[in-house]
Amino acid sequence: MPSIRLQETTVTDASLSLPASARRSSPLLSVRDLTVTFPQRNGNPVQAVRGISYDVHPGEFLGIVGESGSGKSVSSLAVMGLLPSTAQITGEIELEGQSLLGMKDAELSRLRGKKLAMVFQDPLSALTPVYSVGDQIAEALRVHDGKLSENAARARAVELLTLVGIPDPDRRARAFPHEYSGGMRQRAMIAMAIANDPQVIIADEPTTALDVTIQAQILEVLEKAQEVTGAAVVLITHDLGVVAGHADRVAVMYAGKLVELGETDRVFHEPQMPYTIGLLRSVPNMITAGQERLVPLEGRPPSLADLPTGCPFAARCPIAIDACREIEPSLVTHDPDAVTPHMAACIRADEISSGAITRGEIFPRPEPLAVEKLEQDSAPIIEVTDLKRAFPLMKGGIFPRRVGTVRAVDGVSFSLRPGRTLGLVGESGCGKTTTILEIMEMTAPQHGTISIAGKDVATVSKRERQKLRRDVQIVFQDPMGAIDPRLPIGEVITEPLLVQKAPKAQRDARALELLELVGLDPRMIDRYPHEFSGGQRQRIGIARALATNPSIIVLDEPVSALDVSIQAGVINLLEDLKERLGLSYIFVAHDLAVVRQIADDVAVMYLGAVIEQGPVAEVFDNPRHPYTKALISAAPIPDPRIEKGRNRILLQGDLPSPTQEITGCRFRTRCPLYALIDEKDRVLCREEDPALRPHGRAQVACHHVDKSSLVDDAALAKAG
Repeated sequence: MPSIRLQETTVTDASLSLPASARRSSPLLSVRDLTVTFPQRNGNPVQAVRGISYDVHPGEFLGIVGESGSGKSVSSLAVMGLLPSTAQITGEIELEGQSLLGMKDAELSRLRGKKLAMVFQDPLSALTPVYSVGDQIAEALRVHDGKLSENAARARAVELLTLVGIPDPDRRARAFPHEYSGGMRQRAMIAMAIANDPQVIIADEPTTALDVTIQAQILEVLEKAQEVTGAAVVLITHDLGVVAGHADRVAVMYAGKLVELGETDRVFHEPQMPYTIGLLRSVPNMITAGQERLVPLEGRPPSLADLPTGCPFAARCPIAIDACREIEPSLVTHDPDAVTPHMAACIRADEISSGAITRGEIFPRPEPLAVEKLEQDSAPIIEVTDLKRAFPLMKGGIFPRRVGTVRAVDGVSFSLRPGRTLGLVGESGCGKTTTILEIMEMTAPQHGTISIAGKDVATVSKRERQKLRRDVQIVFQDPMGAIDPRLPIGEVITEPLLVQKAPKAQRDARALELLELVGLDPRMIDRYPHEFSGGQRQRIGIARALATNPSIIVLDEPVSALDVSIQAGVINLLEDLKERLGLSYIFVAHDLAVVRQIADDVAVMYLGAVIEQGPVAEVFDNPRHPYTKALISAAPIPDPRIEKGRNRILLQGDLPSPTQEITGCRFRTRCPLYALIDEKDRVLCREEDPALRPHGRAQVACHHVDKSSLVDDAALAKAG
């Protein structure tokens, strides 16, 4: 292979960071000095990928990580030959020694799906909605094997669906993509990707929109597919926990370039690039969450259309020196004598590697958080009792008729005490958002009671309800979708005060005060929402929620759409505001590490009901319900030494539909404990829905809490 001149050191290409055993084999995929440029109408081209080089060897699992806009997905689309014709691509991409750049689309089409396959981030967009899933998999088979009959292709499609864990594969092969859940669609995409035993599988954010339980299933399927086909896998993700548990090597991208490359364990425990150190420090860790504040990676990545001179990370780097702003460092090895060299693009990497600059000096951790806040005897500020919300399921356009019932919330009970944060967790579709919307509606529920500040919302007067609305505000998951893009942010923030008929002078003064409070420059008051980053827009949403001086804020997935570097700053802001203003939060999230970082109490929901609740430390350190155990075991931890040695409790299948009638325990259809207990104990699970009962400091809805350790023993035995 050719050598590449990097700064002042000549080193062998990116395969140097491979273990010696892997370097003995020729790479399946070789990328050399790949650059992707998109021309712009204003004349300033955007270099989305800037000279990246790496190798992928047989059986290897390479993870590519970085913030949004770093060029991860563009580089993978360039490898697949799926970029638009306007993209200008230079460099070299070789698959088994065969150059892909310059190939015509017809030639590439013979390779795509046969030797080189891709699992896309959004499977619903990647699958054709008018063909059954089985037909689409069969088509992928017949395109590359013209001798295969239709019946044989369909039979093979069913086998592939079975392989990736699709229940009832014969029937599901005849179903259409919209009839699949998110996790099932992603598994179908993996089945299609491995149909022709490809040499390389590129998975672009395959678990981003999935719950942790489904994410664990998908990653297990991906590893199984790798074992079955012997393929190499390139996993593109922003989730460092996913990479920690599955990747052999990690490549970190920033501003279109690779800035660190090495074995997973070394990148996580001995990072040499300040950007990598900052990313790792900003990620909540299930083990340490709630014990210390997060360290946000301040600032935002530079515009790829107007990159600064020198290192693109210099403006955000705590140890940047003048030389960093003069010449951009290349990706070089800083320990050439090591068995498995580690590469970094930083002129101070030698100092970091030798310990002259400790990683704690670059992004020091703040003081530990206070010990667990003990629950006070004060009356609940919000109390929900046996809340139910059902929606009719209708069929027919001209003469609609009711064909079923969607039980979105089915007997939820919890309380929130002043000054505390209650986390609501569970898989998508479990009723979290419907529950908080019922609270925010402040009208009589279909069933049960909702009390806010000691007042039953079903009986309050119109004036009292208006006051309650002032005291309870909400921050939505998508800040851009929740604010009017035509208004400057000063008016966006003070909209609640306009509803409360506050005078303009008061609104303007309050807007300036709130911008300062949430860490934004008050001089931005006349800017429009599109001029702000995702993290800044979420701060605007928080500022708007604070406009009326509420005592309670409901937060619906407030950080799920943010990069981990930005997420840390928003979480710290919420913690600071809670202490400073004496706020109480209901925090809805599917990221358990974030919930443990910010919550005092947690309620775990499944199919519209709370199945375990209590102080967050009690529930996370000593989960008793099998579902809670599975959730916690599925949540990734950004530490490869811990992640690769964990015992997984994998749930079978997807969350049942809320229209489905399940007698007895609603979780028994997926419960790992149900399969381990005697038949006489199963009868109770089938006949009676368990109620929440005290167990220690928590409450658990399970008939066989005393036998829940069997689930842990089974997971340990399987791992062994």
